[in-house]
Amino acid sequence: MKILVALSGGIDSSTVAHLLASQGHELVGVRFTLWSDPLAPALAEILPSKCCNAQTAARTQSVAKTLDIPLHIVNLEDEFKRNVVDPFLDGYRKGLTPNPCIGCNRTIKFGKLLELMKEFGCEKLATGHYARVAKERLPDGSDRHLLLEAVDRNKDQSYYLYGLTQEQLSNVIFPLGAMRKTEVYALAKNFQIPFDEHYRESQDLCFFPEKAPQEFLKRYLNDAMQPGEIVRKDGTVVGHHEGLPLYTVGQRRGLKIGGLKIPLEVVAKNPGANQLIVEEQGKERAATVQLKELRWVSWKPEENSTVPFECRTRSLSERLRGSINFTRDQGTFSFEHPQAPQAPGQSLVLYRGEEVVGGGVMM
Repeated sequence: MKILVALSGGIDSSTVAHLLASQGHELVGVRFTLWSDPLAPALAEILPSKCCNAQTAARTQSVAKTLDIPLHIVNLEDEFKRNVVDPFLDGYRKGLTPNPCIGCNRTIKFGKLLELMKEFGCEKLATGHYARVAKERLPDGSDRHLLLEAVDRNKDQSYYLYGLTQEQLSNVIFPLGAMRKTEVYALAKNFQIPFDEHYRESQDLCFFPEKAPQEFLKRYLNDAMQPGEIVRKDGTVVGHHEGLPLYTVGQRRGLKIGGLKIPLEVVAKNPGANQLIVEEQGKERAATVQLKELRWVSWKPEENSTVPFECRTRSLSERLRGSINFTRDQGTFSFEHPQAPQAPGQSLVLYRGEEVVGGGVMM
């Protein structure tokens, strides 16, 4: 089979290429050049925790040369900036905490990769994601493709893939989805993929070098960094913030509120009044959360009915029980037990057993 392999230069994608080659498949490699912050401090640009650095670029070249496969370097800087970075900044400007990886997977990674798969005459697309796809035959003889969690739940990335379409899932394979990370490392050593004992996997957001986004936001949202009040829900002023984009709902550290015996956490933002709202840690609880931009992977429940599901509000967070009631692409998820306030802009993803059924953006 002729397969397009997405090569980031990390251990996972490199192992996928070697594994598929050992199985006799004809491979075509592709690596994206994505937008990265040109205003970032020069020294920070070489951090090993990011996927787009010199080390991963060299590993990609090494893998392609070792396997003797064609490697295409595709520049997507403009598309990435327009479809991922700009919405990320716009979300923070509006008081949200967006999750750019979900949109990136849908539009950039799997959107552009599937275009290239067809352009290069490949039958399938392979990536190093930790997730699984299963095919289910329907009574009418047609097939639908289910998105499943990875076997290694500590590395599972299916949360970020709930926005993929049936066409995308029908063309993709995830060779690592049924493996544990220890097995992948063992395979990498067996294939003699170059990495040392200090190897660090790519993590955090890829388009700025810092671990957290605050410094990046300061560089690009200077007009939104207006100091303001930190208040309790009753209006009591307890401190001052340095700009609303620097804070997120649920945040407990870094509030710089002194003289209080009771720890506080962010429970909301009020962009209109430029106020950060805090309450005693654990005091604020929400029974429901509103969702928009609902997407369903392979099937969807009946509209305007209450349907039980488990959900996650972060990629590897504890699953929460509850139910959803929705109309078209908007709905309400009701938690079985009230939860701490959720960060608007993040995604709530729905599960049925090991299957990812769908998800939406929290409002």
